[in-house]
Amino acid sequence: MKIKDKSALIIAILIPLTVGSFSTVLSGGVSAYSVINKPASSPPAALFPIVWTILYILMGISSYLIYVSGDANSKKALGIYALQLIFNFFWSIIFFGLSKYLFAFLWLIALIMLIVLMIYMFYQINPIAAYLQIPYLVWCIFAAYLNFMVFKMN
Repeated sequence: MKIKDKSALIIAILIPLTVGSFSTVLSGGVSAYSVINKPASSPPAALFPIVWTILYILMGISSYLIYVSGDANSKKALGIYALQLIFNFFWSIIFFGLSKYLFAFLWLIALIMLIVLMIYMFYQINPIAAYLQIPYLVWCIFAAYLNFMVFKMN
């Protein structure tokens, strides 16, 4: 990957990292996770910050590739990226902060649909940018399973 604008890449990576960090602070994140009933397949709380940091970095790199592409559709694709990032931000607050597990599950389904749309749009512009979003999609599908199980168990 040839970096055309290093400051744009840094900003692109910092945006999702900042959104995720702020959401975690507002929601109570890891501390709230320890007090709910969870399925046996739930990862340890310490894994979440590691996974999300990696996913946010991949998201930032992916959005950077779309931003510098010069494609006529990049603005629309980045709009969907921003929208899914907003949905991502509020999911933690709904799930952890408000303990609205069913609503959080439905919100997460909407987020997953936005991620699929974003991947499709990114693929049209830069396939690598789309591929970088696949781990995020897979993690959110797993999170939907966990979210649904938490809803059933609490």
